[in-house]
Amino acid sequence: MLKQAEQKLQEYFGYPAFRSGQKEIIEQILKGYDTMGIMPTGGGKSMCYQIPALVFEGMSLIISPLISLMKDQVDTLEQMGIAATYINSSLTIKQTNQRMRRIAMGEIKLLYVAPERLDSWDFLETIKHLKIPLVAIDEAHCISQWGHDFRPSYQKIRGFINQLPIKPIILALTATATSLVRDDICKLLNIPQEHTIMTSFERKNLSFQVLKGEDNERFIRDYVKKNSQEVGIIYAATRKDVDNLYNQLKKDGIFVAKYHAGLSKEERTQSQEDFLFDRVHVVVATSAFGMGIDRSNVRYILHYQMPKNMESYYQEAGRAGRDGLDSECILLYSSQDVQVQRYLIEQSTSEDRQADELRKLQTMVDYSHTEGCLQTFILNYFDEYDIEACGRCGNCTDTRERIDVTVDAQKVLSCVMRMGQRFGKTMVAHVLVGSQNKNILKFQFNELSTFGLFKGQRAKDVSTFIEFLISENYLDVEQGQFPVVKITPKGKAVLLGNMKVWRKQQGKTKRLTQENPVFEALRALRREIASEEGVPPFIIFSDKVLMNLCIEFPKTLEDFLKVNGIGVQKQKKYGPKFLEVLSKFNEEALPVETKVVEVKEKRPKKAKVTMDKTPTHLLTLELYHDGYTIEEIAKLREMTTQTIENHLLKCGEAQLLDLTPFIPEKIREQLQEVVNAHRDDGLKAMKDQLPKEVTYFTIRAFLASQI
Repeated sequence: MLKQAEQKLQEYFGYPAFRSGQKEIIEQILKGYDTMGIMPTGGGKSMCYQIPALVFEGMSLIISPLISLMKDQVDTLEQMGIAATYINSSLTIKQTNQRMRRIAMGEIKLLYVAPERLDSWDFLETIKHLKIPLVAIDEAHCISQWGHDFRPSYQKIRGFINQLPIKPIILALTATATSLVRDDICKLLNIPQEHTIMTSFERKNLSFQVLKGEDNERFIRDYVKKNSQEVGIIYAATRKDVDNLYNQLKKDGIFVAKYHAGLSKEERTQSQEDFLFDRVHVVVATSAFGMGIDRSNVRYILHYQMPKNMESYYQEAGRAGRDGLDSECILLYSSQDVQVQRYLIEQSTSEDRQADELRKLQTMVDYSHTEGCLQTFILNYFDEYDIEACGRCGNCTDTRERIDVTVDAQKVLSCVMRMGQRFGKTMVAHVLVGSQNKNILKFQFNELSTFGLFKGQRAKDVSTFIEFLISENYLDVEQGQFPVVKITPKGKAVLLGNMKVWRKQQGKTKRLTQENPVFEALRALRREIASEEGVPPFIIFSDKVLMNLCIEFPKTLEDFLKVNGIGVQKQKKYGPKFLEVLSKFNEEALPVETKVVEVKEKRPKKAKVTMDKTPTHLLTLELYHDGYTIEEIAKLREMTTQTIENHLLKCGEAQLLDLTPFIPEKIREQLQEVVNAHRDDGLKAMKDQLPKEVTYFTIRAFLASQI
């Protein structure tokens, strides 16, 4: 039967072989075994039930909570000449009845339904009279109360299956499941654990990155403009943020849509269709968007805030690059996000689940601060170990030299110990910077030997350093009403001088794109055909297939069929039109750079700074980092020293530059006292209280360093 399955794969989908994991899952199903398949988003889960459904006699049932996925997959299957349909709440009663008649007459091979439909007596009675060889349960983690998207309706699936006259084969599929959730799925669906097939969660075409200290809105606007021809999704935590980003991008001339629960059903549907039909390249959305969106050519996912758990993050990030081409997933981190997510968990989660949800939140904080491989961190979370670093994430490609921060780490660990390991990172940070707030005085922490060890630094920066120590397992966070930091065995080794701590400083990279004339011409034709047929462009051909056409350059219909991803039906239907477009290009005349960089879809290098495009204060910053003094920079740039000082202050305020070297250590304490006393009186009043050698620049640098 496996040979028959491979024939169906080639005939309908145009692929010569199954992907990793697909073959093993399909083989088990064809042998009649109930199976659980765990594959990453974009790993080809749908093929695991579509191919067996074509091999088996009768109608296979696919249970999914994702209405948009049902429609997209049915549209795609119908394009291939496969009899498929769906029944869900988006249909009128008349439409539902028409489809039920086709089902009853045995005309359908694949039927997609939402779990709520299983409660219908009429539906059950119709299904009972049909041959149902396979029931596939998509998003199977929804059945587990330990899953990140638990749905009570899923727990009725087993009862529905038990009412069928002949037991079908059960296939449970999920992209995000920890070992606890996997065990729960097997237990609730009576699937033997030895019939679980788990492929690697690694997505080798995705590059992950975490950026801290950005102006998030500015970064997103710049990034989208520089990638204006690419498709992307921007996730934000609140409706307000979605609306704001949408309005800003629209002002920038970006074809953008928005999606959140505050919009009407019609507005949400319109946004979804605009995105699918390629009328817009970008969607700004809350996490509600994307579930079941089967658009394969999403090139980037930007997270405006940190999600509350790794399952949600990896599922959302996994919507990029489903065609296998290089794509980016960038998370913009702010410590404020942690407080927002913690508040939401405490307000919306039952007490018995709060501790688990807070642990998951801490995992996301650790992910945001780790200096190890980001892909490896994710895989470890999903119980994959002994993984080599990916070599492509923001941390792996960061070539800056690591510095020894053992002494600073020992100061933090010592402070935690002296405070009795009973307080959170914020309180520890305030003790270390020598804050005089009332809680520190109340607990007499100002009398500790560690009080003020980081005097002159911002509490925010010390707190970030503590987060780094947590992410690297030198400290642990004990969850509760107030999270408490405690020293781990690894941290004790550092305290005792048996282990060193190394750390890199923050860095930033941004991606630029280029264009390929052949690819763009094929994409334009695809859009035209899709518009005529009233289907999303990716249903005609994915970006990956268009790239394959650019590489193979077929000249005949026979050659066209040999291109990976093209089946017989689509060869007959679309081959002549696409060959006509290709014939207008001379393969040999194409620039070599176009073929290599674009067709192979290699990541473009970061654009170099040029004098005419870079803001003037950043040019000053470059010269400063190259070792020039303020006076030397002023001479080189033919500017006053005051102008150069203003440039550096601007960089400091944007957290691009550490200003503390401009503040002599011997006057920092006096500066703090003067600033506290005369903060509202202006710079002159402050300067009058300080020694004459203290300049206005020094005062302003001190003020900026406290932001």
